[in-house]
Amino acid sequence: MNNKYEGRVMWSHLDANRHMRHSAYADFAAQARIVVLERLGLDLKAFQRLHIGPILFREESVYLREVGINEQLTVTVELTKSRADSSRWSIRHEIFREDGVKAAIINVDGAWLDLHKRKLTALPEELVELFKRLNRSQDYQEE
Repeated sequence: MNNKYEGRVMWSHLDANRHMRHSAYADFAAQARIVVLERLGLDLKAFQRLHIGPILFREESVYLREVGINEQLTVTVELTKSRADSSRWSIRHEIFREDGVKAAIINVDGAWLDLHKRKLTALPEELVELFKRLNRSQDYQEE
């Protein structure tokens, strides 16, 4: 399963110090997560049809190296923790510069939200099987 997303750092991603601003790292991770889920068949159309969507409870960013304008970034997406029914989960994103150096790690904890009831919900069984195809980290834990 292709768990990578690539994108280029734009002018709008920079801060006053001329390196990538903190929130741009989170934006890259979020885009990578959506792209990888879509590749699994968990796309926005399926979520709209079922009136559900992903929700985050926690987002942690660890910055390791600077990233500058026009750099091509690669973001990996791996499941680090999940309940057996995939109702709650944790995902790790690692962001690499074009020279292969790891620039950041973004960890998120999330679940699925029923958009009508505004309450947590489980994925339908057909989507659980798709979600379980997400690449798992070496330190993956099932709850």
